Amino acid sequence: MIKMNAVDYLFQDTANLDKILLISGKKQYSYREVSARVMQLSEWIGQNFKKGEKILLISPNNLFFVTVYLAVMKAGCVVVPLSTAIEKSNLDLVIGKTGASHAFVHSSLKITEIEGVDVLSEDSPLFDFGDEKWHGYKSGPEMDDHDCAQIIFTSGSTAVPRGVMLSHGNLVANTGSILEYLALDGDDIMLVVLPFFYCYGLSLLHTHMKVGGTLVLNNSFMFLGSVLRDLNQYRCTGFAGVPSHFQILLRKSDSFRKGHFPHLRYVTQAGGKLHNAFIQEFISLFPEIKFFVMYGQTEATARLSYLPPDKLPEKIGSVGKGIPGVTLKVVDEKGEMVASGQTGEIVAKGQNIMLGYLGDDEATRQTIQNGWLHTGDLGTIDREGYIYLSARKKEIIKVGGKRVGPKEIEEVIVSLKGVVDCAVEGYEHPELGEAIRAVVVKQSGANLTKNDIREVCARKLASYKVPADVVFKERMETSLTGKRVKGSL
Repeated sequence: MIKMNAVDYLFQDTANLDKILLISGKKQYSYREVSARVMQLSEWIGQNFKKGEKILLISPNNLFFVTVYLAVMKAGCVVVPLSTAIEKSNLDLVIGKTGASHAFVHSSLKITEIEGVDVLSEDSPLFDFGDEKWHGYKSGPEMDDHDCAQIIFTSGSTAVPRGVMLSHGNLVANTGSILEYLALDGDDIMLVVLPFFYCYGLSLLHTHMKVGGTLVLNNSFMFLGSVLRDLNQYRCTGFAGVPSHFQILLRKSDSFRKGHFPHLRYVTQAGGKLHNAFIQEFISLFPEIKFFVMYGQTEATARLSYLPPDKLPEKIGSVGKGIPGVTLKVVDEKGEMVASGQTGEIVAKGQNIMLGYLGDDEATRQTIQNGWLHTGDLGTIDREGYIYLSARKKEIIKVGGKRVGPKEIEEVIVSLKGVVDCAVEGYEHPELGEAIRAVVVKQSGANLTKNDIREVCARKLASYKVPADVVFKERMETSLTGKRVKGSL
């Protein structure tokens, strides 16, 4: 791999373009405008911070976020993008782990002070870019493949957030791999509803920047009308979402189901398993739109596998095979590859695998073994090498000594007409040790009962997989990324 600053790689063929990079609100910004801002801010950062110094970034998706995010990495420092809803306890933990002394915070968040940290906003003179004459794009300091570019904090299956360290080489490798299978070009226009502090959202920025595409930023997915309007008004060719986005569009929006999106060429889905019923519903409604099922982790920069849309009919339920440059295996507890149909842990190897967890050598050793990323996800592999997710290791429910994966039960329940969403969990039981509870969100007006849920499970599943308890909720609690909040059921 060529030694290169990841930001210079992204701007390599696009920095001087007059075409639009960002559409945010009613404003549009060209590649030339954005790259000029990034260069100017990165020069200041380079003069005032040491190489590798950590700098926090807290902002919604907007020009401010993109400028700071790119400028910090271009200057050779390490950007730490954080959720706009981060709790004080977690912010204190991040500051303690990173030793960050400065944070760029968007003024809309009303965070003017952080103890022990200098706060900079877009009101700072730093962001008075003026109308200086364009002199062309200049490269930043050359970075080694293994130089850390960013740290993304993720709770994953643990209560305490872990800082995933991603290198310049990681970003370059994963961006190139994604572009290879999605075949994006400068005509692509992506509607972005995923926050940029999330690796899936950042991958949209990286890939479209690299090819000269356009990003339409929409920070209000819950106002579905604005999402549908933007898709058509800006002639978006792509949309990316996590399961909850597709479930809401399909089961709560008649306007989407009956809509016509002539420019939408493809959609991508990652961030958890979207049940087969929803995928089938989408492709039956919009057969002309390519549907890419994908799988990844922050620890893999973003992406690990994808299923080509033409394979969906015969391989529905699969997350596909490794993306270009990534090798995936399913292994047993001894690290040996499992036979077709047997369950094991999914492990991965490639240039997109993280450097490790910040300040946690033990967790890093447990997660990366002999160069292989142990994902913590259980799955099976078929004879043709296609991988199927079963569950997270920590999601497995043990009912009377039998191991049960929640996704199989959820799949059955969401096939019922009137179900918007479902989550299956284990709870303590005096006789079984652990029993199964199904938490169900139904459509407004749907006349579903607890018995309806149990009956469909009894028809299609073994008796020990039938939920002992069924709870109806108005909605699932989700994070700003759209993913279900663990422990909120």
